[in-house]
Amino acid sequence: MDAEKFLVDLERKPEVVRRLADVIGTGDGLADVPGADRVLMMGMGSSTYAAGVAAARLRSAGVDAVAEVASSDLLPHPDPGTLVVVVSASGGSRETVEAVQPYLGISPTVAMTNNVDSTLAHACDVVVDLRAEPEVGGVACRTYQHTVAWLLGLENHLLGRTSKFDEPLRRTADACADLLDRRREWLPEATGALAGPDGTWVVAPFRRLGNAQQSALMLREGPRRAAVACETGDWNHVDVYLTKTKDYRMLLLPGSGYEDELLRWTNERGSTVVAVGADLPGATHVVRYTGDDDDDVRLLSEVLVAELVAHALWSR
Repeated sequence: MDAEKFLVDLERKPEVVRRLADVIGTGDGLADVPGADRVLMMGMGSSTYAAGVAAARLRSAGVDAVAEVASSDLLPHPDPGTLVVVVSASGGSRETVEAVQPYLGISPTVAMTNNVDSTLAHACDVVVDLRAEPEVGGVACRTYQHTVAWLLGLENHLLGRTSKFDEPLRRTADACADLLDRRREWLPEATGALAGPDGTWVVAPFRRLGNAQQSALMLREGPRRAAVACETGDWNHVDVYLTKTKDYRMLLLPGSGYEDELLRWTNERGSTVVAVGADLPGATHVVRYTGDDDDDVRLLSEVLVAELVAHALWSR
């Protein structure tokens, strides 16, 4: 992995996601994906983070869907009525390749990968090219964003929606460009606020929990700093305790109905809170960007804040 090449990958986000919008807008990329009674998504790391939110969105819309870590030894039994979606940026993750084997020839299988000539791609019935392009920095950043985008497109496809998912992607490109163009205004302050001696905590509502998980991963993977993700409502039950004993630094991704309780505790105990995408009373710092009032744009864009903070810390 390389810090400066990682920055190059981040700076190309607007350009590459605009090209993805053109592809998703045609509807061709998912045309061969069949309907099914159930949906099983599998992957490792970032892939699972994205799939977890995608499966929850499908369940909320009435679809029987679940996301599993590919390394689990408690995966559902193969069934012809289950659409199996396996996600792997490289298409060669050992756990994911092994996990799909029992389903081949029984369940319809879809590979979502950035490598259409990979072992996973050759094994599955349908291949969806993530089109994130090579990530020269060695960190899966655009691939996470593109995985989320394709899974949102899959949601539209499975629910039979006639609208294409290209317009939110164009707004996402604008959002990323705005964060990148104005980084000198917000990044030094946000980096200083989040780089505490005890680590960083990233908190998000369940509908965007994958972004909190991915943001924390970026802080661990590049600069090798302690970072943990938590769901906003659950934070009040499992993480609040650390605000009493730690120099608590939180990156808060807004949108939960339970933020008032969280902010009460952080204010009382003098914790540092950097809110991304909304002006929250009680937040120590706020980072806004173009389109941050759109939940789909938030889902596809807000991780860039943590990625740029991670690069700033890594490059030191």
